[in-house]
Amino acid sequence: MNLLSTEILLVDKPALMSSFAVVARVRRVLTEQVRERAVKLGQTAPKRAKVGHAGTLDPFATGLLICLLSKGTKKAGEFLKLDKRYEATICLGKTSTTGDVEGEICEYNFVDKAIPNTSQVESVVKKFQGEIEQKVPIYSAVKINGRRAYDLARKGIAAEMPIRKVKIYEISVMDYQWPYLKIDCKVSSGTYIRALGEDIGKALGVGGYLTELRRTEIGKYKVSEAKTLDEVMG
Repeated sequence: MNLLSTEILLVDKPALMSSFAVVARVRRVLTEQVRERAVKLGQTAPKRAKVGHAGTLDPFATGLLICLLSKGTKKAGEFLKLDKRYEATICLGKTSTTGDVEGEICEYNFVDKAIPNTSQVESVVKKFQGEIEQKVPIYSAVKINGRRAYDLARKGIAAEMPIRKVKIYEISVMDYQWPYLKIDCKVSSGTYIRALGEDIGKALGVGGYLTELRRTEIGKYKVSEAKTLDEVMG
């Protein structure tokens, strides 16, 4: 794929890969193309091309990652506050230390609580639509007294996490087969879907954590328009 004239590249990030790793691979391709062009023109090529991204995805997550190339890296600020849409699968009846599959999984004690039926699940999920308060997950990049929260968490240091107001514009149940609940949601920038999954599990009285997360939209950009990493690597 020719990236020389591209400033905004939409990539469908695969699972089990960090956003940084995706950027590194895109940079490698662009750098090679820039060097080849420089040789043809008799110019001096930079040691490596400029590539960044506009909004990270956790390694276990898939979906839309906006990569910014060359002069496009100066446009990062344009993407920071854009709304996003996700599809998320929540495993009910258990919890995770990180709120997702990357943490330590624990059984949730709900002996006196019946397994919720579809009607109950839909009713609870719908209550999250609108402006809600979220506690920022301890495993996040937010700084607490100058240190990243996830660094404190990994060292077992307790920290009081801030509570933020976020907006859930749309949320609906895509599928529910106990213990798995799949939801679709459009949210404001800064919303933690891991926290949303945990809060839904708590509201149902059975606990929950994310097993899958896929970002399908960022503002006007859609994952259906994105290239796979294999297509980019050519």
